[in-house]
Amino acid sequence: MTYGGKELASAFRNVRKNTIQVAEDIPESRYDFVTAPDVRSVGQMLAHIAVSTRIWIELNRLNLTTLVGFDFYNFVQPFRAEESRRRSKAELIELLRTEGDEFASWLETLTPEFLAQTITEPDGKTAKSRLERILGAKEHEMHHRAQLMLIERVLGIVPHLTRQSNERVAQTRAAAAQTASSSGAR
Repeated sequence: MTYGGKELASAFRNVRKNTIQVAEDIPESRYDFVTAPDVRSVGQMLAHIAVSTRIWIELNRLNLTTLVGFDFYNFVQPFRAEESRRRSKAELIELLRTEGDEFASWLETLTPEFLAQTITEPDGKTAKSRLERILGAKEHEMHHRAQLMLIERVLGIVPHLTRQSNERVAQTRAAAAQTASSSGAR
């Protein structure tokens, strides 16, 4: 089986679901929290995550085969302006949902032929497939979500993935103790 658009969409939906959970777990009163100078606040990071998927869509709509000489800085300015808008927690979560759904729906349309096309990187020496470049969207989100999960820890919040893991460990231990107890009772 080939890893294609449908698989990309499924994997991305899972990543976005986890990002939305992080956004829901952080209180809105902490959305202005900044870990260090010149670092995005929680709210700014969530807006950046939400809006950045548009970059992959628009860049691929241009159907470029090379990024040599491409003015990426000017290309991303409208996206940066959009992500800098101040939004409430509810608005940010809705933005994450709608932009995530739009991106995943776009991913589902990508054909194996399209994903196999190669693009020359700005250095003029390296070439990557569209699949590899588009996987960057998921990697980008996971990078920022990891930052947000560390911020959760700083704020005294146990990240949901850690809570889930801890629950599985507790259930496994309880089952093992029940099995040992039942075996010893015979």
